Amino acid sequence: MNENPVIGVFDSGFGGLTVLRALLSRIPHARYEFLGDTARLPYGSKSRRTIARYAAESAQYLVRERGAEYLVIACNTASALALDAIQEAVPVPVLGVIEPGAASARAASQSGDVLVIATDATVQSHAYAAACRAQGLRALEKACPLLVPLVEEGWTQHPVTEEVFRIYLDELLRQSAEEGMSPDTLVLGCTHYPLLRPLIAKAVPAGMRVIDSAEATADAAMRLFAQRCNGCAAPSDQISCFATDSVEKFERLGSRFLERPTGKVHLVELDG
Repeated sequence: MNENPVIGVFDSGFGGLTVLRALLSRIPHARYEFLGDTARLPYGSKSRRTIARYAAESAQYLVRERGAEYLVIACNTASALALDAIQEAVPVPVLGVIEPGAASARAASQSGDVLVIATDATVQSHAYAAACRAQGLRALEKACPLLVPLVEEGWTQHPVTEEVFRIYLDELLRQSAEEGMSPDTLVLGCTHYPLLRPLIAKAVPAGMRVIDSAEATADAAMRLFAQRCNGCAAPSDQISCFATDSVEKFERLGSRFLERPTGKVHLVELDG
């Protein structure tokens, strides 16, 4: 019987716990090591060089100190701006969240036109547009900066959040019409947004598919790691969470993203 694989999951904060949640349902027999670089967030306000350094340090911690055999970069900003640097920094397979999201959009879209909502840093990188273009899709991206704080406030079903999202969506649909697009798919390009999926699904036009990049990434991870998992032991249900700051906040809010208690979150210090 093979030993259970060790999968490291990295985010600049704790939104990436939605990716871990999706991974748990697909690869339950793995041992998971999650690191949130909460001392240095938000990554979106940093330069590409700084983001690459921070992300590489976090990846190296998960591999060297926690024994991760695979890495999932559950952070759209790091996936957009630092995936190459992470791959160079560690000797294990690395999977980001952007390409799986684009691939799922390709499978879902019939018109070939998709919409992407994300944070400002992810939109400014145009990483989703590039990944969608590689899939033969046209993508229109929009930053929705108010959604993350609303999610962290717990207002995932609040009328204010619904109104804010509708304003963003109306602007995005209007712009897509002006550009002659016929979008039939919406990609959630931020790991906080899965908590808003029921609200979003009710607001989008009838027939529009909603792609959860966290779910898409977990599906891609399952395919990537499937061979390693053959013959593994029974589900291990082992999760260890680490943060570089604010462990109390991580424990309090993290359970909302993970939909289960995070357990004790351990404080770690990284170089830089």
